[in-house]
Amino acid sequence: MKIVHVTTTTTTSKVSSKFDPDLHVCLLFRFLVKSKRSMADEYDENTGNDDQKPQKKVAKHDSGAADLEKVTDYVEEKEISSQDIIGAMSLIGDKHSKETAEKAARQKELAKVIIKKEDVELIMHEMEISRNLAELKLREHHGNIVEALTELTN
Repeated sequence: MKIVHVTTTTTTSKVSSKFDPDLHVCLLFRFLVKSKRSMADEYDENTGNDDQKPQKKVAKHDSGAADLEKVTDYVEEKEISSQDIIGAMSLIGDKHSKETAEKAARQKELAKVIIKKEDVELIMHEMEISRNLAELKLREHHGNIVEALTELTN
């Protein structure tokens, strides 16, 4: 099992111990970006000439750095195992499949509602909308044309 070290900066004094898959994915992304940058820095150091001294950057506004130091309360180092990442990804996948199933069940339920063709035509012509949208609004309001028109005008 590979252990990943991630350094995060937080501005609150409480740290939640609840598992948050979105946070873990975000932390993983930050780690990958930082490791890519550090690898590029190592490459630059290895390919550079040894007799050249690193040039100091000329900073025009050093006062902003001190203000930035005050913003951060503390730095916390966390370890994220590969199992946590796999768990987070599976939770995200499960959530997506659950939402898809709920949407399909709602569409199936709406398809059972009987609507009149004349009502659909009336809504299409009066509101200047597509047939699909007119049918959807009528089905959502169980064929009640007054409620469907009221929602479309609001």
